[in-house]
Parts: sequence; C-alpha cells; structure tokens
Amino acid sequence: MGHNKGWLIVLWFPCFLLCLRNCPHFGNIGKHFFDMDLSQALSFSAYAQRMTAARPNYRAAWEAALSSPLDWDAVVTQPIAAASASGDTDKLAAVLRQVRQRVMLHTMARDLTGAADLDEVCGNMGRLATDALLAAVALHQTQLVETRGQPCNAEGKAQPFIVVGMGKLGGGELNVSSDIDLVFLYPEEGETDGARPLSNHEFFVRLGQRVIAALDEVTADGFVFRVDMRLRPYGDASPLAVSFDALEHYLTAQGRMWERYAWLKAQPLTGGEHDELQQLIAPFVYRKYLDFDAYEGLRDVREQIRVQGKTRGYAHNIKLGSGGIRDIEFIAQAQQIVRGGRVPALQLHGTRAALRALGERDLLPREAVDELLVAYDFLRRLEHRLQYRDDLATQTLPEDEASLTALAHSMNFATLAAFQEALTAHRQKVTRRFEALLGYDHYGSETISSLPTTQPSVSPSWNTPEAAELLRQTLVAHRFDDPDAIADRILRARESKRYAALPERSRQRFDALTQQLIDIAPAAASTTSSTAASSNNIDTLFLRLFTLLETISRRSVYLALLSEHPHALPTLARLLAASSWAADYLNRHPILLDELLTPQILLAEPDWIAWRSELTQILDAHAGDAERQMDELRHFQHAQTFRLLAQDIAGQLTVERLADHLTALADLILEITLAHCWRTLVSDDAPPPRFAIIGYGKLGSKEMSYGSDLDLVFLYDAGDDDHEAITRYTRLAQRMNTWLTSTTAAGNLYATDLRLRPDGSSGLLISRWDAFVRYQHEKAWTFEHQALTRARFIAGDNALGAAFMRERAALLQQPRDVEALRRDILAMRERMMEGHAHSGALFDVKLGRGGMVDIEFIVQFLVLSNAHRYPTLTRNTGNVALLTAAATLGLITAAEADAAIQAYRLYRRQQHAAQLQEEDSARVDPAQYESEREAVIALWKKRVEEAG
Repeated sequence: MGHNKGWLIVLWFPCFLLCLRNCPHFGNIGKHFFDMDLSQALSFSAYAQRMTAARPNYRAAWEAALSSPLDWDAVVTQPIAAASASGDTDKLAAVLRQVRQRVMLHTMARDLTGAADLDEVCGNMGRLATDALLAAVALHQTQLVETRGQPCNAEGKAQPFIVVGMGKLGGGELNVSSDIDLVFLYPEEGETDGARPLSNHEFFVRLGQRVIAALDEVTADGFVFRVDMRLRPYGDASPLAVSFDALEHYLTAQGRMWERYAWLKAQPLTGGEHDELQQLIAPFVYRKYLDFDAYEGLRDVREQIRVQGKTRGYAHNIKLGSGGIRDIEFIAQAQQIVRGGRVPALQLHGTRAALRALGERDLLPREAVDELLVAYDFLRRLEHRLQYRDDLATQTLPEDEASLTALAHSMNFATLAAFQEALTAHRQKVTRRFEALLGYDHYGSETISSLPTTQPSVSPSWNTPEAAELLRQTLVAHRFDDPDAIADRILRARESKRYAALPERSRQRFDALTQQLIDIAPAAASTTSSTAASSNNIDTLFLRLFTLLETISRRSVYLALLSEHPHALPTLARLLAASSWAADYLNRHPILLDELLTPQILLAEPDWIAWRSELTQILDAHAGDAERQMDELRHFQHAQTFRLLAQDIAGQLTVERLADHLTALADLILEITLAHCWRTLVSDDAPPPRFAIIGYGKLGSKEMSYGSDLDLVFLYDAGDDDHEAITRYTRLAQRMNTWLTSTTAAGNLYATDLRLRPDGSSGLLISRWDAFVRYQHEKAWTFEHQALTRARFIAGDNALGAAFMRERAALLQQPRDVEALRRDILAMRERMMEGHAHSGALFDVKLGRGGMVDIEFIVQFLVLSNAHRYPTLTRNTGNVALLTAAATLGLITAAEADAAIQAYRLYRRQQHAAQLQEEDSARVDPAQYESEREAVIALWKKRVEEAG
C-alpha cells in the first residue's frame, strides 16, 4: 500500500467504525467491525507500526484496553516506581521510554476512534511528563547527593531543585508529540554538605544535565520528551540552573514583554517553595494596575511571527499561521496580562480555562468565547493527527491531496472540501477576534453610545505656526465657542514640562487622543440633556475630556487603554458631557476607564450575589495583606459606583432605584469589611463576633447618594466584666473605621459619622447592648429617636441585629407627650435653619422652608406621635411609603400625602441633578417649586406646628 493511500484508507476506517460501534442497531456487528479497525489503524501512524512491530505485546494490550481510559497505575505508576526503587538510572530511562510508548499508543487509538476528548489526550501527556520528571529528578538527585552531599544555604537549610514547566506543559495542554519547555531553579546559593562539596549552582547544573539526558536522549527505546531550555533567563547563553535571586533580577531588569506571556504559564512541578516562587513571578507577569501596554507588546510578538512566516511558510501552519492555535492563546493571555493583576481569578495557566473565565466576567463576548473554544478544540485535535503520523512536533498541513483527504477523514469529514471549508471558517473567526483585540479592525466592537468615531482632523505636528492655525481652524469648523482659548490650552499643554517628560510613545498617543477628542466633542455635546451643561457645551465637554487626558498622561497604561479602544471614547464623552461630578470622579480614579470597555457589564443590572462572591474572592486572594485588601475594597466600590453612574446618566435608573443600589453597595462593603477585620484580630477557628453594625441617616433609610457619609453605631453583646471581649470589640470598631475612612493609594472609601452613638462624640466608640437599651429608654433626646425612625441593622451578628430591630420598634411605639414632642421637633428644625442660614433669594430644596427636611420631620413626627396606636409606622420603609401609610391610617389626607410625595420626589431629583454638576446645594428660583413648597408648608403647619 502506498504511503498516501495508507492515510486515506486507515483514517476513513475509524470514523466509519465509530459510527457502527455507537449505533444500537448493529450490536455485535458494530463491535466486530470496531475490533477489525484496530489492525487497520496501525497503518495510520508509521510510529505505531514501528512500536507494535518491535513489541507485539503492545498490540494485545492496546486491543484489550482501548474501550476505557488508560489504567494509569498499572501502565505508568507501578513500572516507574519499580524502576526507581532499583536505583538503576539506565533501567529508569528504559522504563520511562517504554511507558511513553504505551501511553502514546493508547492515547492515539482512543483519540482516532473518537473515544477520547481533548482533555483526556492532553491530560495523559501532561501527567506523563510530570511523572517522568519527578522520577528522573528524584533518582538522579539521590545519587548526586550520595557523592556530593545535600545542597544547603548559608544557614544549612536544604535547597530543593525546582523544575518549572512552561508553555503547554505549564498550561496543562501538552500535545502528543510536544517538546517540554523547562526552567531549572533553586532558592538560594550555598554549597553541598558532602565530603566533596560543590556550589549549589554547580550541583543543580549537573542535576539538570542528568535529568535532560534521562528524558531527551534518544536510545534504542526512543525518547521520553524532547526538552527545550531556551525560556530560562538569557536563553542558551545562560547557566542551566539559576537561583531565585538571579531570576528576580533578570525579570526586573531584563524581562521583556514576550517573557511575560511565557511566564504566565509557568508551573513548578518538583521541589518545594512554590509559593515563594509564585510571589516572585506574579509581579512580573501581572501588574497591580490594568496593563494595556501589553497589547502593543503582543503586536510586536505577532509581527515577528508574521515576518518569520513569510520566510518559513506559516500559511499552512495551524499553530503559528494566521488564525491558528497561537492566536487563540494570545487572545486569552493578552487579557490575562492586562487584567490579571486586578482580577486574580484570571491568573490561570490553561488557555481554555482562561477563555471561560473571561467569558464569565464578560471581558470577552460570550459569542467570541464560544467561537474560540470550538476553534481551539478543532485545531488541537487536528494538530494531534498531524503528529501521530511520525511522532514529530509538527503543525504544518501536508501538501498533497491524498494526505489532506486522509486527514479530513480522520477529522470525521466526508470530503476534503468540507474539511477545508471548516478549517478556513475556524481560522477566519480566530483571525477576526484576534484583530479586533489588537485594533487591526473593529470587528465585534461594542459601545453604549451611538456617537461616531472619526479620523483625526488635526496634524500631529503642532509645533509650527501653520499647524497652530490649522488647529484653530479645525476648532472653528467643529463649532467650538472660543476656539482661540481652546487652541491655547492645547498648545500650552504640549509645550509643558509634563509633556516633554513623557516617553515618545506616550507623546504620540497623547497627540492622537487630543485629535480624537476634538472630533468627538461636538457630537457628544449635542446629545447632552439641557440640564447637563451650559451654552458652550462643546468647549466645556472638551475641557473636561482634555483635563482627564492630562491627568492620565503620566501613566502610559491609561493612554494605551484609550488608544487601544477608540470606541470607548464616545461613551466617555457622553458621561463627561452629562456630569462634571463624573469628570472629577474619573480624574480621581482613572483606573475606572477600564469599565468603559465592557458595556455589557457597565449597563447591567447589579447582581448582588455575584458582587459579594467577587469581592470575597478578591480579598481572600490577598489574605494577610491588609493594605492590599483596603485598596481592593476601594477599587471595587469605585467600580460599582461608576457602573451605577453610567446607568444613571443613561437614564436606566430612577433616583430612588439608584439610592437602593448605592445603599446595597454600602451594606455589602460593611458586611465584608467587618468579616475581614475580625479575621485580623482572632484565630481562624474563633467564633463570629457578637457585634452588630447599625445604620442611621441615609444609609439606614436606603436613600444614599454619591458620596454619602455612613452614619453608624456599633453594638456588642458581652458581660460587664468581660474585659477581653470589650477590648477586642473596641479594636474591631477602630479597625473597621480605619479601613472605611483611610485614604490609600487607591483613594477614599467612605466618610463615617459615629456621633449618633449614646452620648455622641463623648461616648464610647462601641455600645454594650443592654447599656444601649437603657440609654434609649432613660437618656435619649427626641432627636435621637427621630434618628431611630431611619435606623436598621446592617451587618454582623443576626441575633443581635434582630434584637435591635425589636427594641427599635418598641422604643418608637412608646406613648409620648405630643406637645413636648412638637416643641422638641420645632426647636430642632429651627436650630437646623440657623446652622445652615444662607443669603439670597434662592430656594434650597433640602433645607429651605417647605423643602425635604420639612417633609422628613413631618414623617418623623407622625411616626413618633402615632406608632403606639399604629405599629406599622415603625417599619423603615422610607418617607414615601410612610406618607402613604399615614394617609391610609387617616393621620393625613390622601391629597396631603400625594402633594408631599410629589414634592419629595421632585426635590430629590433636583438635588441629584445638582450633585451630578458638583453643586454644593440644590438652590433654585422659588417660583420653580412654588406649589410644592406651599403644600409642604401647609402640611407642616397643620400637622406639626398646630398639633397638640
């Protein structure tokens, strides 16, 4: 049979027989044909023919075990263990090669007949490589120690030999005829403790040489794995083994972008101190910030491959050619490197696991993830079939039609044309996704804005009078209100010391982004609502955008982010056009620019269960590092706040719904902060604290806005004489307050107000439960019971929280002297007016007569004066619901309730709009809300001033 005909016949048979075997109507006939297929399948692979000819018993074992996965213990573990126990390195070498032959044949047969999936194939090869490495290292190290002694550091501590698996071995995706990429490391320098000592360096170099020979050397039994050591520091020019210090120095001083991609998959396989090694590698691979410079590095790597491909003919290479396996790996790895430092869940070694993780977090579109996973499976199975032929590490398609046809049949395609069509479709999809990632085109780009992106209209060379005039003319053409002032601002920035200090690449990006902002500002400003900006919308918006550009210019990663994702600019422009507060927030937290890249997340309804899980995972990943955990809390809170801001500006949220979400976010932060602060004070097996956080004010009533303080009271349950518990709970409250209020490198979290605790600022930071109850009954002022109407349990011990809510209801239901209550509330209202007096004729919607505070005080008066008769009034359901309840109970008329509710909602919207524009207070022409003010004042006079 001719060489190419062997491909054609044998590769067709497995597919045909697999159909028969799986068809219930064929019964034993299918099984009979399947058995016959085994003898035919041998001719598929010249390697398999050589092995079975040399060792006929292999075929019998193959036939007997083909229907089930490999019996690893019998085929691999036991033979290797026996050879290792003999102490004979030659015997171990022979056994490792024989084991490899059996694993290869079994895996090949199951793969070709469709019985094994990609996980089984790659799993077998990766497990074999690891077992072989462990055995070779153990035996050769034992023998070298016997003659030279144990390598130790200066303190006499034994030093392990750490073999790091790189590439597909490290990623758990080793193919059937792959080289294994290794790096040899040891923790510290020193020398062996034997009679003939060696330096640790020399010891581990010799050991590495022996291990390589044990695996790579070709004997009568072949080889185990080809070993590639070129990924070690300085490549072939460097020593075979290096210390942790040498590795760290190299990565810090010499490590290049492509090496970050290589070390991403690094997996220590032998020795110890793996955690220490990971702590050394992780900062090199993953940055604490979002590292969008990684895209440019990937472009460079991909361009080198493209250039090589022209000379080496990569067009038919399914790994290195366009749309091949490497492109899929690059897509996953680029996103991991960009985001892995901020999202520890992306710090994965395997390509498929990384793609799934990216999809789960909507960092890649689900459609893209599905396409890439299917393509990866297809290409990897095809790669294995190419390698089964002669046990060579090849990824190049054969050129003759007969071989291609046979290959098509092995992939379950009836015709070569169908196979080629499927292969082309997969590679085209991968190419489009890869090019979209790197900005070669805009396939698959998404944005929440329909604003166009245009080509820059200004020359990047602005240092001539002609260019400056062109800039001014461009601004005029774009309808800027004061083009001279804007041009002057741009040119002054470009002539500044800050700009001059930027790297050349950053200056190029700055210039290009400036041009894009000029082009995009008019369209964005024209879509802004009338409440968002003044008459010179375009100028105002551009200056907000340009100020942000100046802010981020010193961080190349942020310039890279916007440069790599031009479709994020319209969304950014729309946000800043609508809100100066949004502009200020981004200037303080530019890391949030990343949120613009995933509109499906940015505009998604909050998932509090998922958010809790995400935050818990992030903090757990940095257990023991309080500073990093505090930063991560801030990053998380800022990101969720920014998402809510985007939804708010997009019109997806009412003010009330926004307040619900901001309150839920604060609740979550408090819950998680309490749990982690407690862990820093006690042992892992300590019971949870008898400690509760009570929220007052806007937090308690679920009416939080951007930047709201947290009004908190800390309760605990312990005996008078339990000084240890009191001390511990005091420290817990102090630590919580520190975590919440400290300014870290990541910025601020929340401001807290603890003055509503018993005795206010002069009281203890924490309140014992029974003392709190006694204080509320015996000493509390009326204003403290007013505050109690808006209080609720937030986090901590559920039993203590429930006890608080019961006691709160009981306190609010106490019969009161209505006249005394009226006097106290009127006096408190007057003090508030005096403390916030302002000149001018404008109406303050919060503090002015007939404003929000009057409505809140009316509700509090109704609750405190009537809850003893109507317990439903103690429910902390918010002012609107309580006004409705009061009308239902006949305490006010339905018309009065409706008017107050309407006014309250309008005031809240006005206050919210003022906050978006960073106005200190919401003050308007009194005529704007004349009818609402009159209705509230009338209700105040009738139900509070005249009550008695």
